Amino acid sequence: EYEEKTGRAQRPLSPKQNVRKNLDFEPLSTTALILEDRPANLPAKPAEEAQKHRQQYEEMVVQAKKRELKEAQKRKKQLEERCKLEDSIGNAVLTWNNEILPNWETMCCSRKVRELWWQGIPPSVRGKVWSLAIGNELNITHELYDICLARAKEKWRSLSTGGPEVECEDAGFSAADREASLELIKLDISRTFPSLCIFQQGGPYHDTLHSILGAYTCYRPDVGYVQGMSFIAAVLILNLDTADAFIAFSNLLNKPCQMAFFRVDHGLMLTYFAAFEVFFEENLPKLFAHFKKNNLTPDIYLIDWIFTLYSKSLPLDLACRVWDVFCRDGEEFLFRTALGILKLFEDILTKMDFIHIAQFLTKLPEDLPSEEFFASIAAIQMQSRNKKWAQILAALQKDNREMEKGSPSLKR
Repeated sequence: EYEEKTGRAQRPLSPKQNVRKNLDFEPLSTTALILEDRPANLPAKPAEEAQKHRQQYEEMVVQAKKRELKEAQKRKKQLEERCKLEDSIGNAVLTWNNEILPNWETMCCSRKVRELWWQGIPPSVRGKVWSLAIGNELNITHELYDICLARAKEKWRSLSTGGPEVECEDAGFSAADREASLELIKLDISRTFPSLCIFQQGGPYHDTLHSILGAYTCYRPDVGYVQGMSFIAAVLILNLDTADAFIAFSNLLNKPCQMAFFRVDHGLMLTYFAAFEVFFEENLPKLFAHFKKNNLTPDIYLIDWIFTLYSKSLPLDLACRVWDVFCRDGEEFLFRTALGILKLFEDILTKMDFIHIAQFLTKLPEDLPSEEFFASIAAIQMQSRNKKWAQILAALQKDNREMEKGSPSLKR
């Protein structure tokens, strides 16, 4: 009508414009729509309906205010918990630095320190505590690390240029073996904590990780490089200087459990699995029977957990807390952690078949709540018929040795 009166030429309207033209009002929100009167070309709302809509709108406003209040309370609680955690960490740092570390030999085994240890070591002192707890039985020095690294670099140059074999103490290990080991290191580094991007090519810790793993293959050519080592070295690099990380790494891999797995000593590995199953049946009989029924053996899930000390399977912050207590309690805690995981997910696992259990345990949920996780581990009793882990393991090892002596076929 306006266009006709003003004499303006009419232009064809787009479908969108046509829809707009037919709207006499434009609501600001879906809730406001309830309070809007009907368009002029429609009958007005009955009083009852208008009253009902007003009530609905008021109810929505009340609910929205409740949600806002609840969110505000949640944010306040999270802030209070964060402040409380920061205060707790700050106090723990002071305790570790001023009381425990200066008196390590006398205090490390005290009840107070053990309880503080269980709660998690503050990141700023974690490296120092790990170094002291792991120890240096091998008496490795910073100079020895430099020597091993220099030899590794010499080998890399020789292999990359196709030069003659490097003569060194590890005679008997062919250039092909060394080359395969070095190639595997290169491949594994790129797969170490890929989400962090700090160990990949061009990342700040790529060369450091490469150096430590290469130096170790020269220090222990009889062991060489085995998949899983890169994760252990990476965690140490995040908490220690390079040479100290190498010292801790070499001593850690020299522990009986790690040496059994990384040297692939099948007999000893089976003994560890058998000891684990003793405590599995003791703590979780129902789940143990379910695993037996489905022929699910410990090697299917334990090997990956033990090889990487859980650093690949658990979120990094949680893995570091497992490492904290592992440094305190030794290899026993690795198997106690495994039972803690099984206990935490017992209800889910008992409803699964072989395939789904294996898939679940090889890729654990990423959102594991730390307190619930450690509460589950704490509930595990590492005692069977009044015998502790070390006693059960020693008895099984003794039985295996006697079997080997008594069986000519086994001996051969």
